[in-house]
Amino acid sequence: MIPELPVNQVAFIDDDNDLRAANVQALQLAGFEVLAFASAEAALKVLGQDFPGAVVSDIRMPRMDGRQLFRKLKDEDPDLPVILITGHADVAEAVEAMHEGAYDFVAKPYAAERLIASIRRALEKRRLVLENRHLRAAADSAQADWPLIGQTPVMERLRATLRQLADADVDVLLEGETGVGKELAARALHNWGRRRNREFVAVDCAALPVGALNSELFGHEPGAFDGAVRQRVGRIQQADRGTLFLDEIETLTLEAQGKFLRVLEEREVTPLGSNQVRTLDLRVIAAAQSDLSGAVKAGTFRQDLFHRLDVVRLRIPPLRERRDDIPLLFAHFLARACERLDGPSPAIDDQVRWRLHNHAWPGNVRELSHYAQRVALGLAEQGGIGETAELPPLPERVASYEARVIEEALAAACGDIRATLEVLRIPRKTFYDKVERHGIDLARHRRR
Repeated sequence: MIPELPVNQVAFIDDDNDLRAANVQALQLAGFEVLAFASAEAALKVLGQDFPGAVVSDIRMPRMDGRQLFRKLKDEDPDLPVILITGHADVAEAVEAMHEGAYDFVAKPYAAERLIASIRRALEKRRLVLENRHLRAAADSAQADWPLIGQTPVMERLRATLRQLADADVDVLLEGETGVGKELAARALHNWGRRRNREFVAVDCAALPVGALNSELFGHEPGAFDGAVRQRVGRIQQADRGTLFLDEIETLTLEAQGKFLRVLEEREVTPLGSNQVRTLDLRVIAAAQSDLSGAVKAGTFRQDLFHRLDVVRLRIPPLRERRDDIPLLFAHFLARACERLDGPSPAIDDQVRWRLHNHAWPGNVRELSHYAQRVALGLAEQGGIGETAELPPLPERVASYEARVIEEALAAACGDIRATLEVLRIPRKTFYDKVERHGIDLARHRRR
């Protein structure tokens, strides 16, 4: 989830001891954590970049006035909200400061409620700024993990396993829903291993034309069939000494599966129209959107090919099973989109936050990437079916949050009900009532 940073501090600067004490008391009663300073110089020693709050300063002060303080703070952190307190004679100066970037000004005499309202708005703006910075920093630090960004235990285990397998010359079967990043995992295996300087050949089995499948995979010699006027090196041979990635392998016909089984067993290929066998040194990584054992039972996938591929099987988890990675991934995609568009990174408002926390993301990482691009373009509210610019009512938001907490507890306990109840600290009957109300699939957590 996007971390909700504690942003509740107010730095109050005024050289008048009585006014400073009265304002500090009023702000503390309003719930703020107040840092009081008698001079701008004293405040500058404490305030700096990423200060978790807002600054309120009187304009008229000896040595360094409030406007000079604002300019120095702006140089340190342009997004730090500064509210200036002015006398009637200083209003024009305060307006000029706002044109330079000051957040607001309050003219004396003022009601405490007027200052408090301005501070609350400034703190909300500051919270969004700091959260965006936090996410950008986290995304930058995660670059070493690209293309498999994530800090959840399941992703840390996946990266560790892929690094362990990178130099092992074994075939790998990747399973996962659409958009989870199976090709990214395959490329990581290739790039982290000794074959990194050779070709990574990706084949989308679902997109292979049936009539040209043999030629596409195995290649052909001139004259092998009508229209074969020149030699063609097949995709399998192209991956020699590199990596062959077969995406959606479950879509291959049974005939093609049989031919590919021989390639796996013999590590050789014979192009159409040729009697010359080409010996290959290649690593095969296959990917499927579902458990291939089910396709074997249904008779749509060869059992011998399944067992030949099933040397090492890895499951790439969907986003709903690693929701804590969503903000990090979103920040990464948003930064990339803004870089391509050569524009500033937009603030993550409550509407975006709600969607990141509560959307099911059936398209997984691919869908999240597209959403980040829409946010970068300012089109987040127009992007998809069912999206709306309005937040749901409070009861729906509370229910969604409750369901997410239960799902996270179940995931952490690997579906163990007793362990989940210990974490949630609710009666068993209450737990099952909530599971039924939110439509939570307990079996799915036990299968993981």
